[in-house]
This record gives sequence, C-alpha cells and structure tokens, in this order.
Amino acid sequence: MEKSTISIDVHLDANKFPEQITWNATDQKLENFQKAKAMCLSFWDGAEKTALRIDLWTKDMMMDEMADFYYQMLMTMADTFTRATQQK
Repeated sequence: MEKSTISIDVHLDANKFPEQITWNATDQKLENFQKAKAMCLSFWDGAEKTALRIDLWTKDMMMDEMADFYYQMLMTMADTFTRATQQK
C-alpha cells in the first residue's frame, strides 16, 4: 500500500494569530514547502457523524482573496458532491 504524508506548518504571532501557513506532501514533485494565505481542512468522523474542521487564514489575506477562496471551495465541493453521489 502506498502512503503520502501531508505536512502543514502554521507560524503564529505573539497573539497566536497565523502569520504564515506552509504545506508539503511527500508525493509532491516540489521539495520545498508551499506558502498559503488560508486553509480549510475537514475530516468526517463516521462514529460521531460530524465534520471536524480547521479554518485558518493569515493576517495578509485580503477580503477579495477570501471571497475568491470561498467561492472556489464552494464550487469544488458542489462538483465533488455531484461526482460522489450522482445527485445534482
């Protein structure tokens, strides 16, 4: 069985607000960590039937970038739902 590890580093300021988010995956061709201004990570807990979420964004994330980010996430989630369930 193959395995891939995704690493996420969040650098915090003195007030524990994210200043920088970087990530890398072991099967990624690039060796360096990639920068990100925001991230949303969700896991489904099948036993509890709940979603566990981590939503973070950095100080330099502009409001128009946040709007674009959420729009793209919503469109991607709609596409994924359609592919997974065959429901529109």
